[in-house]
Amino acid sequence: MRYPEIEPYDHGLLDAGDGHRVYWEVCGNPAGKPAVVVHGGPGTGCRAGMRRFFDPARYRVVLFDQRGCGRSTPHAGDTAEALTANTAGHLMQDMELLRTTLEVEKWLVFGGSWGSVLGLSYVVRHPDRVSELVLAGLATDRRAEMELLTRDLGGMFPEAYAQFRAGVPDSEDDVVSAYYRLLLDPDPTVHEEAARRWCAWEDAMVPGVPVPGLFDDPRARLCFARLVTHYFSHGCFLEDGAILRDAAKLAGIPAMLAQGLLDLSSLSGTPWLLERALPDAELVLVGGAGHTTSVPAMEDVLIGATDRFALRG
Repeated sequence: MRYPEIEPYDHGLLDAGDGHRVYWEVCGNPAGKPAVVVHGGPGTGCRAGMRRFFDPARYRVVLFDQRGCGRSTPHAGDTAEALTANTAGHLMQDMELLRTTLEVEKWLVFGGSWGSVLGLSYVVRHPDRVSELVLAGLATDRRAEMELLTRDLGGMFPEAYAQFRAGVPDSEDDVVSAYYRLLLDPDPTVHEEAARRWCAWEDAMVPGVPVPGLFDDPRARLCFARLVTHYFSHGCFLEDGAILRDAAKLAGIPAMLAQGLLDLSSLSGTPWLLERALPDAELVLVGGAGHTTSVPAMEDVLIGATDRFALRG
């Protein structure tokens, strides 16, 4: 069971450069063990429920909205300018700027789905700044994982995929790039329809993820679809397979990996590849859970990990 609801004791907008201002908040114990939450998407923003995976008496929890989404500005649901200077490298720079601004020496990195990708990439780049890893809905930077979500799962959801595929011309082989162009079209009737179709496909693959009701908001739909296609059409701005290749750099960093047994992203083999690649990782397979952190069994695993790591100081 998650910890009770809490409110931030501090928050602000970080001037990240390039015209971007990144929303951040801190909650829990100001003298507690630092942890940073890396949200999924890309494009969902941090949520109040994410604060509740940590004992507020023992953790100083930092949450932030990545460039272009949530309470950060500019917002991709308002303007395509939010995609400028918006890459994985920029997001990792923002994490480091936030860490130094908040005077954190090391922090636990907690994330899921896209947060797993970005969190792992950050740890590979800055292993000396990370105390532990807690990840769910496991994913890396491999192109095969992106292709699974945008093409290969079509056979499992044929009706939904047909609706998704009908949103772009039959002549388009690269569906992601085709949607990306439509989502950047200045005509609202074009980009809003593209966002609706993209998010309907997301709902078909992973119902209830992200937060239920998020896609009911046209601005949030457009933000999410623009950022996901922006990243996917550029290979997430990461080298294919680099995380698994460089995972040895994480030696000495305890990692708890949680994966729902019903998570279709497992078809890419990522959970087992990560467990083998990370020197100090434990993989927990959670029955009855899909690509989500909101089922009780998954919550228990993740909170068990943060409780255990809190004892490490």
